[in-house]
Amino acid sequence: MTLQANAMGTPTRRLDGAPKVTGTAPYAYEQPVKNPVYVHAVQSGVARGTIRSIETVAAEAVDGVVAVLTHRNATRLADVGDDELAVLQSDSVAFRGQLIAAVLAETPEAARHAARLIQVTYDDEPADTELRADREDLHAPEGEDPPDDRSRDEFAAAFSSADVRVDQTYTTPMLHNNPMEPHTTVAVWDEESEVRLTMFDSTQGVHVVRSTLAPLFGLRPEQMRVVAPHVGGGFGSKGMPHAHNVLAGLAARAVPGRPVKYAVPRQQMYALTGHRSPTIQRIRLGAERDGRLAAISHDSVEHSSTVKEFAEECGKPTRSLYAGAHRLITQRLATLDVPVPSWMRAPGECPGAFALEVAMDELAEACGVDPIDLRIVNDPELDPKTGHPWSSRRLVECLQEGAERFGWAARDPEPGRRQTGGTLVGMGVAASTYPCFRSPGSVARIEVTDDGRYSVRIGAVDIGTGAWTALTQIAADALGCDMELVKLEIGDTDLPHATVAGGSSGLTSWGSAIVEAARILRHEHGASPRVGTTVEAETPDKPRGVAVHSFGAQFAEVHVDPDTGEIRVPRMLGVFAVGRVINAATARSQLIGGMTMGLSMALHEVGVMDHRTGHVVNHDLAEYHIVTNADVGDVEATWLDDVDPQANPMGSKGIGEIGIVGAPAAVANAVYNATGVRVRDLPITADLLLR
Repeated sequence: MTLQANAMGTPTRRLDGAPKVTGTAPYAYEQPVKNPVYVHAVQSGVARGTIRSIETVAAEAVDGVVAVLTHRNATRLADVGDDELAVLQSDSVAFRGQLIAAVLAETPEAARHAARLIQVTYDDEPADTELRADREDLHAPEGEDPPDDRSRDEFAAAFSSADVRVDQTYTTPMLHNNPMEPHTTVAVWDEESEVRLTMFDSTQGVHVVRSTLAPLFGLRPEQMRVVAPHVGGGFGSKGMPHAHNVLAGLAARAVPGRPVKYAVPRQQMYALTGHRSPTIQRIRLGAERDGRLAAISHDSVEHSSTVKEFAEECGKPTRSLYAGAHRLITQRLATLDVPVPSWMRAPGECPGAFALEVAMDELAEACGVDPIDLRIVNDPELDPKTGHPWSSRRLVECLQEGAERFGWAARDPEPGRRQTGGTLVGMGVAASTYPCFRSPGSVARIEVTDDGRYSVRIGAVDIGTGAWTALTQIAADALGCDMELVKLEIGDTDLPHATVAGGSSGLTSWGSAIVEAARILRHEHGASPRVGTTVEAETPDKPRGVAVHSFGAQFAEVHVDPDTGEIRVPRMLGVFAVGRVINAATARSQLIGGMTMGLSMALHEVGVMDHRTGHVVNHDLAEYHIVTNADVGDVEATWLDDVDPQANPMGSKGIGEIGIVGAPAAVANAVYNATGVRVRDLPITADLLLR
């Protein structure tokens, strides 16, 4: 189906913009419910052990307290094979910050006060929380087969015979998502209703919340409803239910008929809502004198939790980004007494690209080749991972256009030599890639209404990225009408099934279903369908035998004070090939947001684990530093005209993640060019340069 270009590609204002800036767009916690009960959770004070006693009498005596939940009185949940969700089901403690009790009260103040009165004693055990690459208990993730001996031997031979070799280790720390809206849930349990449990939830996927939690509470899917009309960011942390969702359901079950409100305090989020695992990554590159890669190895070591396994998969970009006859990608996990890791923007690609792209900068220096030329000479004709042709791959154009726009020719290839007013100046570059996912299972329903409009219904969620607007643009193009004639409904399990807003797959999956429904409507009912005509369509199968990825080139300029080591980043530029851009305004916002988050990762963010206690000690935004306006200079994102019809009917590819991929490496490489000090461990702080 050929789409008209009357809506897609234009920088359309957000349809939900006015309600948000006027404060009338209801987020989960703001749902107008009557007579609510407020929840405040108690977290474990040890990283491993057993609860010996838990004294709640003082808490229960506080005026306004309705109930106190512990493992002794909470509803028994079904065993669904996910121990992260087995909340208040036993006296066992698996990590510091685990939920062990909750107070339900008439006011949030009473709940918080009473929670502090609960006394807990433990039989604590020595906890193991430290990630090291030399641990003897490292293992491959579940379901992953390590490379065979032949692959290892072939790589070793190619690497040892290479003219130029790089063999370095790079680390990234524990990182935390910190969306502007914390994780919140309003839950109502109604024994008399067909829908037993209703949740207004800050989530990236209403249907995944229902499909995960309904069996846990012994409910059929139709007995649970999840609503998420507006979400204030997630970065992956809201992509799947966590323990707080279960606690909200348990609390609602304890006071049937009364809505319960649970907003996870910022400090509790660091243990409860996922984090990016710290990584230790060894990169080995073997190349000819001109920089052509012959051997590539990427070994990553990460931590996971005893509660639930999660692998960051740092080797993903190394599988596809560059040519090279011999490659060895391995991953090992340490199962530790730590909170459960989970998705964080570009899981795998983000930390993996940091290591790979800094290593490529080191290879360029070793070969005496410009870093951009090195990447161009290693641009593969086919996807090295699959051997499939690319649907489109325009990384070389991104690098070349970015170099011209950024003034790369002014870069001094000799580190530490360029200065401005006594400040050291450097430039860095890195490549970006992210796969284009099209998740099956999303269903769009289009109905012709009696006011001459089209009602478009799909259970997708807009997490602040602009899906409300972009999906309306896609529908208008597919239906051949003005946007004003499209009435979009999203964010509710009462609507047709939709996949999660994650992996930059939302618009691809949901938009494809909408386009297919519009095609069926036009094909079966003509240009003027009767009022009441309704059609449904599912996301079509993704293309086979072709590799579909987004690409980009990241550039950064840094200024470093030689006396203090203070780093400033006055300029960043990203040039991307991401297929058709549906909405130029929201796309630019997403790409700049990703780049800014990458800058934050490069210079500021680190979760500090106290290995004596298993506690993330800087668990608030006062001590866990992220970039603010003063840290961000001129950050610009642009893109090539890159409609990719093999990606999906819209020709788009997804942009939520690629902005962060490569950005930290571009900053790190610029720091080296400015100072001559190679920092391989994030974040890059002043003491590392002065040392």
